[in-house]
Amino acid sequence: MHNPPRPSKNNGLPPKPADSRVTPVSPTPPGTTFRIRAPHAESVSLCLFDAADRETAHPMMREGEDWTLHLPEAGPGTRYGLRASGPFAPEQGHRFDQSKLLVDPRAQLLDRRFAYDPRLAALGVDTADLVPRAVIPAPLPPLDPAPPCFTPGGLIYEVNVRALTMLHPDIPAPLRGTVGALAHPAILAHLKKLHVSAVELMPITAWIDERHLPPLGLTNAWGYNPVVPMALDPGLCPGGLAELRATVAALHAHGIGVLLDLVFNHTGESDVFGPTLSLRGLDNRETYAHDSKGHLVNDTGCGNTLDFARPHVRQLALETLRHFVRLCGIDGFRFDLAPVMARAPGFAADAPIFAEIAADPVLADRVLIAEPWDIGPGGYQLGNFPANWLEWNDRYRDDVRRFWRGDAGVGLLATRLAGSTDLFGTAPRSVNFVAAHDGMTLADTLAWSGRHNWANGEENRDGHGGEVIWNCGAEGPSEDPAILAHRAADARALLGTLFASAGAIMLTAGDEFGRSQQGNNNAYCQDNHLTWLDWAGRDTALEDHVAALAAWRAARLPALCVFPEPGAWLTLEGAAMTVPDWESAETPGLAYRAAAMEPAYAVRIDRPARTVQLDP
Repeated sequence: MHNPPRPSKNNGLPPKPADSRVTPVSPTPPGTTFRIRAPHAESVSLCLFDAADRETAHPMMREGEDWTLHLPEAGPGTRYGLRASGPFAPEQGHRFDQSKLLVDPRAQLLDRRFAYDPRLAALGVDTADLVPRAVIPAPLPPLDPAPPCFTPGGLIYEVNVRALTMLHPDIPAPLRGTVGALAHPAILAHLKKLHVSAVELMPITAWIDERHLPPLGLTNAWGYNPVVPMALDPGLCPGGLAELRATVAALHAHGIGVLLDLVFNHTGESDVFGPTLSLRGLDNRETYAHDSKGHLVNDTGCGNTLDFARPHVRQLALETLRHFVRLCGIDGFRFDLAPVMARAPGFAADAPIFAEIAADPVLADRVLIAEPWDIGPGGYQLGNFPANWLEWNDRYRDDVRRFWRGDAGVGLLATRLAGSTDLFGTAPRSVNFVAAHDGMTLADTLAWSGRHNWANGEENRDGHGGEVIWNCGAEGPSEDPAILAHRAADARALLGTLFASAGAIMLTAGDEFGRSQQGNNNAYCQDNHLTWLDWAGRDTALEDHVAALAAWRAARLPALCVFPEPGAWLTLEGAAMTVPDWESAETPGLAYRAAAMEPAYAVRIDRPARTVQLDP
């Protein structure tokens, strides 16, 4: 998550998988029935747009908290929006404005990308010329999803779709930057070389730029500012659900799973000065969390927080998950700022959303990964998600970096190698990583001693200021052979530690061949060569080294999903580790020998030599 501003009620039971708020009805009668939740609206209109973009409004009828309408003439390809009237009373949580064209919260297809304009936030100013129209999609037969295509303990490859493919010389130019490019033989070959178990796609649903970016000439490159949860971004996925579905099938054919990074914690409607695009104009009061004074709660740092204490908010999230599983075969999900999903308003380990996912026949077996922190009260919840959830482990990242920087001992390193049993017990729930989309790249971790985010236009104030990094003797690029050798050794040491660790591991695309963002540790707004992967200039020696590590690890799965026992922890000289060895800051390294495993193997970590040795 970047640092700057950046379901009907059912008595607590899981929603039925077949439920949908916008569904084509049977051929008799023809057309589409629309259902929109807006309990406090005084009127809601469905607005159709013809080929000349002329708008025709059709009043909807109230049915309890919902508004419904059946239109015989509305079939696949029909473009539509919504307008809702009601009180504009922010102190009561209501922000109705009939001048605002709204996107259906359950839209599955949009005719264009979102683009920020100040008029989107101006009261009483019509926005029909600014807002994408929802499009009724052609029917896509549901799949019978197979069990998730994911090897426990395997390598998760974190991918920014656009950045991965924009500069790849083998991908045709029209395909670059799209979801479809992931199915190109060149990408598939690279993923197989790395023994990738699953790709984790950074957000591919439609998003809008934060309002401070356009005046700076910048755009959101990561997608963590969504508007509606089901509609794919038309720029990243111009072929819609069919493109995503075909790409998933191609990856599955090579044994590679697909995980979607979803943002259920906030929307791009932001704070009270943000745009009115969808949920704000239909049900602001009961969709976003408010405090006792009626102010928006900001547990996300992005201006608003979705209120998962509300059954209809959870319903929308559950429908979204089922949508991507049943129509595209998605294997699982990574949830951005996941504690928000369990807030009511404080985090609860037994929050309803966990039970609802677990009880859902479509979702119960999916891979579920939490980013286990937000910025709200008690927001750091590492280790507290359900037993079947995996969790991003930032303690692993920081402690492994500290060991190789020289300010942490072998005891802490061994705990992280063994699956962070202090956090998760013996459950294989840790997602280990040494670098992610947030923060420095792996190469930049070893080339800078502080963030260099000047290109973001915030005077280098954004991004994490306390990251565990070191520059190996010079700030930024260097031609000094000794410094370059130091950086190369440390990169291999960090990667060797990662691939020897118990639990799932994650590698961000490009870190296997030395990608750099020139010290920018918050490059969410850099959709340019700073973040696009430089395939032509990549470090192929490092890439081959990572491929060898990946092959070593793949041959030892699923044993490395949980750290094997029995085994022996040894000093670098081969003696059994003693209590003083574990506790001394001077202990130079350690070894682990898994003699009882098949095949047996050993890991030897030598800090003075800057090496990690993995033996068959």
